[in-house]
Amino acid sequence: MKKENSIFRFLKGEFLLEQTALKGWRMVLFIIFLMMLMVRSGHITDEKVLKIARLSKKEQEYRATFIALRSKAMKFKLESKVIEKVAPLGLKPSNEPVVVIKEVDSQ
Repeated sequence: MKKENSIFRFLKGEFLLEQTALKGWRMVLFIIFLMMLMVRSGHITDEKVLKIARLSKKEQEYRATFIALRSKAMKFKLESKVIEKVAPLGLKPSNEPVVVIKEVDSQ
């Protein structure tokens, strides 16, 4: 019976109303502070996870754009495309091979 009484007194919070309750209040306030700190750190973690997901999605979009533009640029570098673009200017590929000029070191 005494054990049940002490449990009910604890659940009702009667131990906090006694004269020596200062230690109990300190502990309760400390636990409340820790709980608030835990909730806040959870919110911060959630914000960071959402930011990482958002940045990852943006990175994938930029990567896809880069790949599309790089393949488009590679098509413009093809010899057939260059010949096609400069034909209206009257330019055409040379039939003679390229002559390489080398500088001879005069030592």
